[in-house]
Amino acid sequence: MSEKVTPQPNQAPTHDAQLAAENMVSGEEQAPAVDTEADYEASKAFSTSKIDRTGEGTQAAVKATAPNLEVPKPQESAPKAEATGNPDDYLDMAKDVNPAAESVGNVDDELVEKALKKGEAAK
Repeated sequence: MSEKVTPQPNQAPTHDAQLAAENMVSGEEQAPAVDTEADYEASKAFSTSKIDRTGEGTQAAVKATAPNLEVPKPQESAPKAEATGNPDDYLDMAKDVNPAAESVGNVDDELVEKALKKGEAAK
């Protein structure tokens, strides 16, 4: 199915395109006809190479995508989490997860009082 191009000079991105569109509108130049279905069918011929049309293409693809290294199978390990009820165990576990948390000191009542006093001064 062929479609006729309708040129619009005011929407042309460049000066050359604007001149070409004006010539098409005035009839000096013939507007091109576009057949998208025929173009699509023609493009299929370019989408595969000659080697892909033979058995060699499949073999070349398998060879090109074959892994070069062996990947070892993962070793499964069962989690060993024993409930101890000791809060120090949880602190150690938290330090393993976030080592930066060690630099934060403990908050005691004195530190909270200082923060409250500083907050009151700003009022």
